[in-house]
Amino acid sequence: MPMEGKSDMERIGLFSEMSYVTIGDKYVSHFMRPFNEAASKNKQMLPGGSKVLSDLQAGYFEPQFVRIFEGEAYSNPVQLRRRRRLAESKKNLGNAFIPSNGDKLPCGLGSYYGTIGGPYPYFSAQVKAKERYISPGKNFYTNPGKKGSGYGYANLTIGPEYPHEADGYDLERINAKKAHELHKRLLKGGAFKLNLYPQEYFDANPYFTDRPLPPAKKLPPKKPAPRTFRPSSPAKKAGGMKAGTFDPFPSYSVGAYVIKKSMAVTSHKEQRIFRPPPGPKSRPIKSIITLNATR
Repeated sequence: MPMEGKSDMERIGLFSEMSYVTIGDKYVSHFMRPFNEAASKNKQMLPGGSKVLSDLQAGYFEPQFVRIFEGEAYSNPVQLRRRRRLAESKKNLGNAFIPSNGDKLPCGLGSYYGTIGGPYPYFSAQVKAKERYISPGKNFYTNPGKKGSGYGYANLTIGPEYPHEADGYDLERINAKKAHELHKRLLKGGAFKLNLYPQEYFDANPYFTDRPLPPAKKLPPKKPAPRTFRPSSPAKKAGGMKAGTFDPFPSYSVGAYVIKKSMAVTSHKEQRIFRPPPGPKSRPIKSIITLNATR
């Protein structure tokens, strides 16, 4: 009979599909299934209620008091140590070893009391007589070979010695100065500068310039300040007698009552306060970062 659909090998990659555990069981939706199925089956755990705290056996979980070391025999460690010592002493073949005599102590510093032999002459600190030392004599002296290859070493070549030339004081500075003057004489003009090279927005050093400075301007001579006017004699004080005036008393004059003239009414334009015109206003300027990025 031909097989309908795909085979198990093509469908799941196996020769035959394994059998399922729940074959023929009714489908139960998980929405209708209780949260705890075991809670609704058989008898539930019924606690016996809280026990009252007491020193009776009913206050414990066990029906009777259980010892920790129940059935363990009592042992005396001192008695066991003595028995072990007696068992070890029975293994001895004879009595305990006792030395014939104890160590002998010396009577003083450098004493040989208690030693097997007496003093040894080799360890004596006494000065021994020595024979006079006679030198065997000097050997023949020869001139050893000079070290060095000859290049850069004095007194090693066949020819005459190297002549000595004294170095002048600060010779390096003098030679450098002569070389600099020779270099200046060979120059035909100043340093080459291209005017088309883009310059920065701000100068690196605004106080530095390659051009020679103009001659200093001569300031005009200062005029002497005029002397303060001082009168020939001090002013006289009026002491009630009018001694400092030209006339002793001013002449009396009758003045007519004169009405002050009222100020003419001016227009609104003439009463306005003078205000100077405003100065130049600021304009938007590109930042230095934008100019450098564009450049």
